[in-house]
Amino acid sequence: MSTLDLLLATVGALGVVIVAVSARLHRWPVSEPLIALGVGIVLGPVVLGVLDVPDIVTDPSTLHRGAEILLGISVMGVALRYPFSAIRRHWRRLTLLLVVVMPAMALISTGLAIWALGIPFAVALLFGTAICPTDPVLSSAAVTGDAAERDLPEDDRQLLSLESGANDGLALPLVVVALAVATPLTAGQAAAEIGWQILGALGLGVLAGVSAARALHFSERHHAAENGPILLFTLLLALLVLGGSGLLGVNGVFAAFVSGLAFNLTSVGDERQVEVEIDEAVNQFAVLPFFLVLGAMLPWQQWEQLGWGAVFLTAAVLVLRRPPVLLALMRPLGLRVRDAAFLGWFGPVGVAAVFYLTEEASRAGPDPLLLGVGTLVVVASTLAHGVSAAPGRALFRAAERRDDRDPDRSR
Repeated sequence: MSTLDLLLATVGALGVVIVAVSARLHRWPVSEPLIALGVGIVLGPVVLGVLDVPDIVTDPSTLHRGAEILLGISVMGVALRYPFSAIRRHWRRLTLLLVVVMPAMALISTGLAIWALGIPFAVALLFGTAICPTDPVLSSAAVTGDAAERDLPEDDRQLLSLESGANDGLALPLVVVALAVATPLTAGQAAAEIGWQILGALGLGVLAGVSAARALHFSERHHAAENGPILLFTLLLALLVLGGSGLLGVNGVFAAFVSGLAFNLTSVGDERQVEVEIDEAVNQFAVLPFFLVLGAMLPWQQWEQLGWGAVFLTAAVLVLRRPPVLLALMRPLGLRVRDAAFLGWFGPVGVAAVFYLTEEASRAGPDPLLLGVGTLVVVASTLAHGVSAAPGRALFRAAERRDDRDPDRSR
């Protein structure tokens, strides 16, 4: 039996089932990534053994490229999800989230790793920087769909989406700093790499996004393209940007996000709305093969060797990495307590963490401890945030209704 054939058949079957229940899925305590992860575990070596793949410690490169492609598609969808006017409205809060909150999450996670596992600072810093970005793939389960639009304020949904889209690429400078601490990479080399990767990605993203929007506008004005190919336009744009980024050696995830913003800004409303619909559909199902393979490649043997310290670390990361920071900064961010609590909890660790963990493994060598505890946090976050998304939205909506009936409660 071919592993690829089994993977394709399983992903197809999962997609069919999810489409059949899609109207109800976001009201249940489950998410697409969580379903795919569970199926991957069942089919993987520790249960049925029909997906014969090595674990991530043995082969970190398999998931690295898949994570980059999935992130590129996802952040493109985030950049197109809202009108550019909404992005301009949130720029001050986004700046605070990117410049203050993200480094704080990296440092808190680093400190927790040293406390729980007693590992060297360099290894802990690699861990902390890899898991600091909020994940657009997992956070989409909480902020997209009819249920989210009904239950959550638009500002909260926009802020979490835009933060998760931007910080996936902008976590790179923190990761490079960690690599400079843990490897022979010098400070000068790290600074040069950060400058080229970010500024190069910015230039490539703007050029690709503006050019694509103008080409699409010209094509539609002259009726030069059929509707079918147009529906996949920004998906193809994301792949183009990722490929170009690889050739130029710049940050492909950040370039994809910037190209989506540039396309959003320069395209007309009707064009953007068509792309939003197809990108949300693609995002919903592109996660399935990645999380299914991740489930099959989990390093169970390494997890067994980590001990209870890794369990304490995982729980502490979920509770302390982000929620206290958002609550402490809720006034500068202009958030109410419930908004800060919701946005603090729903800052999941997911595909972006796998991307940076495997990037670190490719450059510093695969560290079983780092990959083991990193994937344990990813799985715990996928479970915790997938299960709590629907109940969390319901609780938020109930609190809003109580305040609507009794305005004095919200003061």
